[in-house]
Amino acid sequence: MQVKIEDKSAVKKVLSFEIPKEKVAKELDKAYNELKKKADIKGFRKGKIPRKVLENRFSKDVHADVAPRLIQDSFVEAIQEHNLNIVGGPQLDPPELNPDSDYVFDITVEVKPELPEIDYKDMALEKNRYAVSDAEIDAQIHMIQKTMAKKQKVSESRAVKASDFVLIDYQGFLNDEPFEPTPKIENFLYKIGQNSLPEAFAEKLTGCVPVQDIEVEVAYPEDHPDENLKGKTILYKVTLKEIQEEILPEINDDLVKGLGKFETLEQVKDSIRENLEKGNAQRVKHELSEQIFQHLLEKYEFEVPEAMVEGELNGIISETEQAYSANNTSLEEHGLSREKLSEQYRDVAEKQARRHLILDKIITQEKLDLTEEEMDKSLEEMARGMNATVDAIKNFFNMDPKQMEYYKHTQLEKKAIDLIIETSQVTEKDPETDVQETSVSDPETDA
Repeated sequence: MQVKIEDKSAVKKVLSFEIPKEKVAKELDKAYNELKKKADIKGFRKGKIPRKVLENRFSKDVHADVAPRLIQDSFVEAIQEHNLNIVGGPQLDPPELNPDSDYVFDITVEVKPELPEIDYKDMALEKNRYAVSDAEIDAQIHMIQKTMAKKQKVSESRAVKASDFVLIDYQGFLNDEPFEPTPKIENFLYKIGQNSLPEAFAEKLTGCVPVQDIEVEVAYPEDHPDENLKGKTILYKVTLKEIQEEILPEINDDLVKGLGKFETLEQVKDSIRENLEKGNAQRVKHELSEQIFQHLLEKYEFEVPEAMVEGELNGIISETEQAYSANNTSLEEHGLSREKLSEQYRDVAEKQARRHLILDKIITQEKLDLTEEEMDKSLEEMARGMNATVDAIKNFFNMDPKQMEYYKHTQLEKKAIDLIIETSQVTEKDPETDVQETSVSDPETDA
């Protein structure tokens, strides 16, 4: 077999193969010999069918079986011989097999770029000193208080206020006829001003006294994500049945006992503080990582295989779809599509691919590996995060070794980032603003 490699770019190569007709004939002989043992043709005994008869009847099928095998074997041999680090799938348009000629075909592949040694030491980094404030803890205690709030019917006769919940029935009509996409909904508890209903509902209901029938007219714009509603004016007939107020429990030890594993308010505050400190540590790590890659991506320019960019892009889009699905909605309902997201996030995907390539180079360059102790610790942390046992995590990876290799590589990338931070010149400073992003954690699950 002869193979020539033509560099189309730093990451794209064309492999031109020429398999001698003698090799083709040998593979065809093997295929026909196997076929002779199994073929059943009227008028011939099994195993005694002449080759010519088999060729007349089955040549198309035999060639369709032999050609991919020749391609596969030749391709694997070329990869191993030339040590090609291929990413993505090969591209080819295989020609028909001619028993009397050499089999000639081209395969286009993408390979990882060859990067120079990465100079990552003595990088100047700034590390923010984030401190957990009492206000952050109080905000999360208030969120717990809100989740345990109860709704209570307002007994006095009064008008709806902006902070109220209202119990309503409603149905949409188009041209004085019930409109199927807006069916009758009964006993719907609506918080005034929430996005679950159009803004016109809040405007009309505020100031009304139950029990009362009102009409709410909603003109949907032409670019509304719901095809059934765009450009239409729907008249909603609404029955305001009652007003409900949110009754918040007192913030004391009794409030937190319902969480399951806490006896006192102070225990919950300690758990929240611990979670916020972990979050701050992760935030600092993320900020340092962003500084690192801003520096390295500016310093090292290289071509990125399209297959890697597409892989990152597919991951971003899939995560976005899953996020919408988890909230019982879809891309289409928000005027989005995979094509729009692909265009929007292509630059992000390319940067992510560049990061992985740089980290790959550092892992190889520094011969980084995970000790058994590091791997066990990582799996224990993963098990805690998933509320599972370490054995369950190991069993999952044992069933899918590729997932284990992927997981191990992500841990090596983290180790590479830690190495860069350790060898950098890190200066601590106070955050530029006192307004810190707070994420609401569930102390029952996160502590």
